[in-house]
Amino acid sequence: MNILICDDDKEIAEAISIYLQNEGYTTLMAYNGIQALSMLEQNEIHLIIMDVMMPEMDGLRATMKIRKERNIPIIMLSAKSEDTDKIIGLNMGADDYVTKPFNPLELIARVKSQLRRYTLLGSQPATNGGSRYSIGGLLLDDENKTVTVDGEDVHLTPLEYKIFYLLITNPGRVFSIDEIYERVWGEDSIGGGSTVTVHIRRIREKIEINPGEPKYIKVVWGLGYKMEKLDGTPSH
Repeated sequence: MNILICDDDKEIAEAISIYLQNEGYTTLMAYNGIQALSMLEQNEIHLIIMDVMMPEMDGLRATMKIRKERNIPIIMLSAKSEDTDKIIGLNMGADDYVTKPFNPLELIARVKSQLRRYTLLGSQPATNGGSRYSIGGLLLDDENKTVTVDGEDVHLTPLEYKIFYLLITNPGRVFSIDEIYERVWGEDSIGGGSTVTVHIRRIREKIEINPGEPKYIKVVWGLGYKMEKLDGTPSH
């Protein structure tokens, strides 16, 4: 696995690189968003660790540009710990957010977790099994890991795909935010509510005609989210 580390602090980037190489990963370095985009064009990258504050092009702008074409996992680094900063990063397309200073072992654990999801839920077709689930104009083909809306392809990140899969395979069932987080992220939901909310909003923006008045993914106030049954139920 090739991991791109993008941080203008070369000492931090080098330290992260050493930890990752000790885990068997190949690392590449960039020191601003422009360099990161160039490295992506020239190399096969499986995950990006992206600092927020950098010269020439910051991590937020770089992440937005990357998300227009690629679904690879992005872990954002920032010295800011406020929830608003985390939400902004997730809104721009980051999959995870780590606050500086960070525990290197925690960062490694998050890298491994994101790569597992990418391997299982990325754009690679499944080798066997799988099912098709449809509700209204939505179709999820789990064998090929594809989603279409009214026949048009929709590109979901691995985390978005897993949330969408959970909802479309359980139409009408209400999932609390904590339950969604624990099922998708595979860890206790401690402060994960805003993360789930941001990912739900991003899914809605991709599948709904009017995300402000969603047809498919509905909020059940005080309880959580559900996939509306409409006129169809999942078919296997």
